[in-house]
Amino acid sequence: MTTVPEPLDVLTLGETMALLVAQEPGPLEQVQTFSKRLAGADSNVAIGLARLGFRVGWVSRLGADSFGRYVRQAIEAEGVDTSQVEIDPNRSTGFMLKSRSLDGSDPAIEYYRRNSAASQLGLANLPAAYALRARHLHATGITPALSPAACEVVAHAMQSLRAAGRSVSFDPNLRPRLWPDTATMRDTLNDLARHADWVLPGIEEGRLLTGQSTPADIAAWYLDRGAKAVVVKLGAEGAYFSTADGAQGTVPGLPVPVVVDTVGAGDAFAVGIISARLEGLGWPQALRRANWIASLALQVIGDMEGLPTRRELNEQNID
Repeated sequence: MTTVPEPLDVLTLGETMALLVAQEPGPLEQVQTFSKRLAGADSNVAIGLARLGFRVGWVSRLGADSFGRYVRQAIEAEGVDTSQVEIDPNRSTGFMLKSRSLDGSDPAIEYYRRNSAASQLGLANLPAAYALRARHLHATGITPALSPAACEVVAHAMQSLRAAGRSVSFDPNLRPRLWPDTATMRDTLNDLARHADWVLPGIEEGRLLTGQSTPADIAAWYLDRGAKAVVVKLGAEGAYFSTADGAQGTVPGLPVPVVVDTVGAGDAFAVGIISARLEGLGWPQALRRANWIASLALQVIGDMEGLPTRRELNEQNID
């Protein structure tokens, strides 16, 4: 008897690193104590959606080392499918250091990911039969920066899933230090965005990538190039949306009592958008959910620790 593989709600792919977070404020060279956590935009989104009850697959490569085992075990424990994660015996799992900020400012970050196992992510890591099990793909602009092969697999995934009628979201998630120059980053990410249904830039990202200044003009720029909807994140002011069928509006942000850690807020926002849209909610409702989940992420240390469960979401009655 042949077993039919279970479908997936969402597919993500990209690098996840071990994250060493400073337990005390100050320059990283003076910090003596760190705690170990996860760091990866794509796995943050995967975990956030899994906590809301979605079936999620995460595709990546890890080293055959303690960091790699830690990353895989932590992501599996969240209910995310890691069956397509390849273990590389010759390359290491990347890791990063992050400082502790007490005033809500962006923390200092140092990456140790060059030539990591995930940098060799390629087409062989994403079998078509597995990819097409998903009804939605979420991609970020981080993975394409890792290597030409990683960029190729992201482009292939976006094109093939959209051609098959699946929805595709794309968060540019700029990491200038990973790119050889700004022009290459801008051109590559804008080319990828053409293959997305929903484009999710921050306001400053949108300005850099499009040359436009207002949320409406940034959205129009991507809509003219094939997007069905664009959501521009406005930080504390909330978010603006515009769709190909003419809907548009701004949803205000939520007050955040204390900003503890800004890293991961954009991924949390994506969790809100994707989950709401896959449930059939309208764009204003999706933005309200996204703003709320992002506000939770801002109030905790770590990239994904603030992501809520389905019960916590239901208790808020946001929609």
